[in-house]
Amino acid sequence: MNARCEWAREQIEIDYHDNEWGVPVHNDRILFEFLVLEGMQAGLSWRIVLRKRQEFRKAFDNFEVQQIAKYNNLKFKQLCYNPLIIRNKKKIEAAIINANAFLNVQKEFGSFDTYIWNFVRYKPIQNSWKSYKDVPSMSHESDIICKDLRSRGFKFVGSKICYAMMQAIGMVNDHTINCFRYKELKK
Repeated sequence: MNARCEWAREQIEIDYHDNEWGVPVHNDRILFEFLVLEGMQAGLSWRIVLRKRQEFRKAFDNFEVQQIAKYNNLKFKQLCYNPLIIRNKKKIEAAIINANAFLNVQKEFGSFDTYIWNFVRYKPIQNSWKSYKDVPSMSHESDIICKDLRSRGFKFVGSKICYAMMQAIGMVNDHTINCFRYKELKK
């Protein structure tokens, strides 16, 4: 049996850990999905978000940023009353605001991918943690990303949210050194 990061306990977490977490993402739609989901996760467990992920995709038009940027008050209210997703009004409002800010970044940089990966010089940061207790919840880079995103009008993008997104999209390899994914993603 392969050793894996200790946070992946339930099957949904194991599947996410083994197949997605820490794998470099360069698709703008998926990058936007993680930006929204990491914001939704604030104050909650990632397990809750993973369980609701398919419903989020349905409710948020598969995270098609151009559609979300056009959401009106009626769509906002529908999302706020949707029992299958996290119904935090501020987080839902932030997703819509962030869609517009995301489009502005795409316009300026050609893609959100080009913009976000520039913060790590287009190469994942390779950490070497012995225990998941050693993994930080934020970093110097996540502080800089947070500040820059906020200056561009993004909401719900604190340093911890930015760091969690960096982990999710592979900007940082935070698999512990005993985890079978650590070496696979270090290549």
